[in-house]
Amino acid sequence: MKPMSYRREHRSSKSAILDGLEEGGLRASSSYSHDINEHDNDKAVQSLQDRVVFLKRLTGDIHEEVESHNRLLDRMGNHMDASRGILSGTMDRFKMVFEKKSSRRMCRLVAYFVVSFLIIYVLFRIRRIFMHS
Repeated sequence: MKPMSYRREHRSSKSAILDGLEEGGLRASSSYSHDINEHDNDKAVQSLQDRVVFLKRLTGDIHEEVESHNRLLDRMGNHMDASRGILSGTMDRFKMVFEKKSSRRMCRLVAYFVVSFLIIYVLFRIRRIFMHS
């Protein structure tokens, strides 16, 4: 059980709080009312209003930026889908070409011509560099 002095202090603090109630509101003590006056309250309210306006403008700007980025990402996604479709069709054509043996021979022949051309081109460039030096 709690000691008697604790209960008395507790009751006295409760009664002090309840004495401060006056018809549903709190009665301000004289020292409190001198510290805060209406001018300070008006300045505080104006400061809060300015902050709210700033935050509202900031959230609006953030919203516009997010919407802009979402539109950009949607367009990029659409372009990527289109590119994927084109590449898929190209890969299907390559598969078709390489499935046939005659087409495979033709591809090898074309590859040999391209490699031969590149080798001859490089040799002529090297010869030209050495002749002009």
